[in-house]
Amino acid sequence: MNKTLTAGIPWRVILVFTIPLLIGNVVQQLYQVVDAIVVGQAIGVNALASVGATGSFLFFLIGFAWGMTGGFAIPAAQAFGAGDYKALRKSVTTGAWLTGAFSILITFGAPPVTRRVLELMQTPPELIDDATTFAVVSFLGAVGTMFFNYLSAIIRAIGNSRTPLIFLIIACVINIGLVILMVSGFGWGVAGAALATVVSQLISVLLCLEYVRRSVPILHVTREDWKIDGTAMKEHLRIGLPMGFMASIIAIGSLVVQIRLNTLGAEAIAAFTTATRVDGMAVAFLGSLGLATSTFVAQNWGAGKIDRIKTGVRQAIIMSVIGSFVLAAILITVGEWMVGLFVGSEAGVENIISMSHKYLVVNGLIYFALGILFVTRNAIQGLGRPLIPTISGVAELVMRVAAAIILGGMFGFDGIIWSSPLAWIGAAVLLLPAWAKALKTLDADYVEYAASRVANEPTGAPVADANVEPNPVPAAQGVSASAIASAAAVMTDSEALHMDAEAPDAAVSAEEAQSAEAVGAVGLVDLSELTEGERETVSTSV
Repeated sequence: MNKTLTAGIPWRVILVFTIPLLIGNVVQQLYQVVDAIVVGQAIGVNALASVGATGSFLFFLIGFAWGMTGGFAIPAAQAFGAGDYKALRKSVTTGAWLTGAFSILITFGAPPVTRRVLELMQTPPELIDDATTFAVVSFLGAVGTMFFNYLSAIIRAIGNSRTPLIFLIIACVINIGLVILMVSGFGWGVAGAALATVVSQLISVLLCLEYVRRSVPILHVTREDWKIDGTAMKEHLRIGLPMGFMASIIAIGSLVVQIRLNTLGAEAIAAFTTATRVDGMAVAFLGSLGLATSTFVAQNWGAGKIDRIKTGVRQAIIMSVIGSFVLAAILITVGEWMVGLFVGSEAGVENIISMSHKYLVVNGLIYFALGILFVTRNAIQGLGRPLIPTISGVAELVMRVAAAIILGGMFGFDGIIWSSPLAWIGAAVLLLPAWAKALKTLDADYVEYAASRVANEPTGAPVADANVEPNPVPAAQGVSASAIASAAAVMTDSEALHMDAEAPDAAVSAEEAQSAEAVGAVGLVDLSELTEGERETVSTSV
């Protein structure tokens, strides 16, 4: 069942929503882990290094797609939180059009330039052929990657984090079977590893579409919904593009790190690749908590529950810090054993294991900054404000590049492993004050947002749906009576008259209807909980 995140104890709601995301994130990491283990064991360390050498370039384009499609789902989550299912369906089709367009661009635009880009990244000659093959196959399957991420984000936007997890687990099982078959059985090398992942993700797309068709009537779009709306396109691009660019900005920093790393040889590349695989598994909780926070904030913003947003984000930050220390302890104690799973028992792997473990220890000790970064960045994005997160991405870029160039040049691999921790700290230093500043104006900002929704998209009463757990508190929380009165003041007479047709009594004046609709737009208020001055303001306005 789809459910809202607008009721219940905030930390518990966020944590429960996080758990399927966490499992799904870990499973998604298994795509890369299985590729790395099979490639490393069946083909060798050079093949493993070839796959690793493509990581930054793949993330530059595919990461952009992931960030962008995740951004497309934020208006959907806000519409769902507000109970506006017409706007929800329009958001789904708008995002689908845009996702399809960018899929075509990556599929046909990236492969012709892949080898040249890898050469510019100073990929070692002995790795360039396999690296090119792996990246090209991955780009050709970009449509599966993008649409699975988009559909999963839409399903999560309506409060369902379990179903994408189930489909991801199925895809992972298929991926494991295919990568073993294609690499070890058919001898297709790194191309087989990439193809296995592409096929499994395409299957996940089909499963998502069938699930929506069978079980989610509120997402059943009509021909009218598919009509291209310029305003909706601009709004989705306003949120989605900066989130995609932010991922690409981070990827640029990773590219610089990769270039510096490539100058250190295959052994350093293999150590870095192995460490990042383990690191990705470790930070899955922090990333999932951040994603859950984004959906939580978006739904509650749509429902006007401002106090709930403040409480939930504060509790999510506390959970992220606690989780980061637990993760650090795990990596410090068993990280070396985890690294050993990837590199097998070839001669000379001891140094690779040692270098990888050092990477994990340094990163683990700074996970607390990454946790704060994930929660605050996603909270701000959930409000539909992409600018500050993008600026924080630039800060990450500067810190990561500086560390790679300066520290990497001075200390080699030991300097490079500090690139990510320093980037996290730099971004977190920007995001925490930005979130604190946003908290001060949320009430006034929501009044403006609610007034804009009523003025531009009066859709009437939401249509009930049996598959959606109703929000037991349709009222806005944490919005003052004076703010409600301000919202009433911005409504026009023509908008207010929409109330007339639904009024049980024969006559309602335009002024009364205007104020009533304004209060309905931002939520109902218990007058007994207001001060005398606030009650007077509401009584005057309504």
